[in-house]
Formats: sequence, structure tokens, C-alpha cells
Amino acid sequence: MQTHLSPEFQGTPEGEEAEAILRKCVHCGFCTATCPTYQVLGDELDGPRGRIYLMKQVLEGEQPTRKTQLHLDRCLTCRNCESTCPSGVDYGRLVDIGRAIVDRKVPRGVPSRALRMALGDGLSSPLFKPAMRLGQAVRGLLPARLREKVPPRQEAGRRPSATHARKVLMLAGCVQPAMMPNINTATARVLDAAGIQTVVAAEAGCCGALKFHLNDQDGGRAQMRRNIDAWWPFVERGEVEAIVMNASGCGVTVREYGHHLQHDPAYAAKAARISALTRDLSELLPDLVPVLKDKVRPQAGVFAYHAPCTLQHGQKLRGGVEQGLAALGFTVRVAINESHLCCGSAGTYSVLHPDIAHTLRDRKLGHLDVLEPQAILSANIGCIQHLQGGTQLPVRHWIEVLDAALAPA
Repeated sequence: MQTHLSPEFQGTPEGEEAEAILRKCVHCGFCTATCPTYQVLGDELDGPRGRIYLMKQVLEGEQPTRKTQLHLDRCLTCRNCESTCPSGVDYGRLVDIGRAIVDRKVPRGVPSRALRMALGDGLSSPLFKPAMRLGQAVRGLLPARLREKVPPRQEAGRRPSATHARKVLMLAGCVQPAMMPNINTATARVLDAAGIQTVVAAEAGCCGALKFHLNDQDGGRAQMRRNIDAWWPFVERGEVEAIVMNASGCGVTVREYGHHLQHDPAYAAKAARISALTRDLSELLPDLVPVLKDKVRPQAGVFAYHAPCTLQHGQKLRGGVEQGLAALGFTVRVAINESHLCCGSAGTYSVLHPDIAHTLRDRKLGHLDVLEPQAILSANIGCIQHLQGGTQLPVRHWIEVLDAALAPA
């Protein structure tokens, strides 16, 4: 695709990166066939190709409008289009650049700014946990749309106290400890059973994805730097072999710290090192299976697995969970239709665009229900809670099911 950047963006890091990405696009339209919002809305401007044209126009000097902003807002950033694209267009990076530029040029109204600020600051705040506890206490009185965002209170279970020679860092996350604390302790117990100790740096918090994708990119980068500072002593001393993520949304972001901080002279090298050390929990399964196979008593019945977009498209990790659990004796199935499509959670998307999010959720659940599972499994807390809001079937993290199979009878 030919581009002619306006003088405003010529020679700037964002302009040069965007131009390089745009030039890869041959506007073939393959991406349109796998874009969730295009499938739901049927509007070319709500597909990757249309959004690319909108961003190209802005970069070439055209003034964006609120309509431009809306079409970019509606993108789930699921990056399904990247998996489909034959030309290797880095759409996720392009849309980050485009959204930031459009937000600078098209001021949002007060209600929109207030909601985005509440989500970005509130979900990553220390006050989120007591607020969630209050919501859980009155959950039965909440309106249906709000109640589906508040899971019943969950007990975390014990955290192992044994020490091992093999150690990994684990990011506790911002919402996960308050909403579903058992995911973190289940991770620690399973790794402990395999002779791996999990270490949590107390100063580490939100990975930065929430703020970054709400276009508070400076705020997101500040959280990235804080996590690097918290982890760096462990890395520098060589105490850990990896930084393990059990929420794929956090994993894809931390894997991109090196990119997001590449122009920061104080953090660029450290960020690249952190990204290189980051592993999704599923990437440990090939090492875990031989050690755990004789210790696992898998539950009978079919488990339906939904691979989060941040895992299969963002991190390009496909099949690891299914193959690992199958090797341990579980019966795991994926949807025959549209297993590649987003469930509609997408971070804060289900709050900002609930109608589209619920349409995608119900479509996803329909395909999973065909498998007649006893439970639905996933690998990201956002997907888990979003799907749970539309079904009576239990929706769990796959590590919780593995942990339960390791527990004494």
C-alpha cells in the first residue's frame, strides 16, 4: 500500500513504524473474513481493512472525526486478522498508534473520559479488592449486567511452602487475586508438584494492558516500568528461569514490553530481557507432563476449551493446552466452528461495547455447547468471567482442573 505521510508524522517513531506496517498491506481482504466485529456488524469500516484505510487517511493528514474514533474503538484488538494476513501486517501495533493519534485529535466527551479513567485506574487500584468483596456480598441484589461481572467469592486454597532449586516469577495480576484467587494458588500448587517454586514480587502489579488499551499509553508504560523494577533483582541475580503468566492477556503484553519501551534508554534493554524471559503457563506443559503423569487422576467427561485470542493470535500459541491435558488423560475438545473467533471479552471491551460483546459471547457459547461438556476451560480471567456470565456450565482456568486432579482423593 502506497503511503504519503503528512509532515506531522514524517521522521517520528510512530510515523515510521506505522508507514512500515501500512506498506505491508495489499488490501486483499482476507482479514475481513475472520474479524469478529465485521461478522457482527457487516460494515467494511468495522473490519481491519477499513480501519487500516481510516488510519492511513489520518496519517496522511486528514482530520479524523468521532466516527473514525468509534470504528477504531469497536476493534477488539483480538489480532485474529494477524493470524489470517498473508502479508504479515502487524495490525495490533498499527491500531495502537492510530488510536493514540485519533484520541489526541478528537477529544472525548466527559462521560466517556470518566468511564475510561474509572476502568483504567479502578481495576488496577488496591481498592479494587475491597470493592469486589462488597459487590460479592450484595451480588444477588445487583442488576443482571453488573452481576455477571462479579463472580461468587472464591477461596484461594493453600499456597505451597516448599522451596525448590527451579524457580519462576509469577505475576499475580490486578483483578485476578480479587476475582479468582484460586487460579494463582492452583498454579503454584501444580508447579510445586513438578518441583518448581513460584515467586511473586510484591511490588509488581497490573501488567499495563488495561491503561495502554484504553489509550492511557503513558500510564500503561509507567506500570510496565514498575514491574520491570520489581522483577529485575531476581533476573539480575539469575534466581529465576522464566516469568510465567497464567493470564494470557497479561502474557501478550509483557512479551511486548521490549517493543513498548524500545525508545526508553533507561529501560529498553531491561524490557527486552523481561520479554525474552516471559512464558505462558501452557508452554511449561511439555516439561510438566512427564513429571505429573503418574500423579494425576483426571476427571471423566468432556471439557470444552476456548483458546483466548491473546494466546492463539497475540502470542501465536496454539494447541499446547489441549495437547498437554490430553497427554495427562483429560478429554478436551475445541469448538468445531469459529474456535478462532473472539468471545467478546477483550479486556474492558465488554463494558465499553456490551451489545457486541454479548453477541460474540452467545455465539461462542453456542458452538461450545454442541460439545456437551461438563465444563468450559480457558486461559484468561477476562474470557472466563465473560463466558460464565452467559452459561450455567462452570467456566474455569485449565490449571484449576489440573490442580484438582492432583489433589488427594
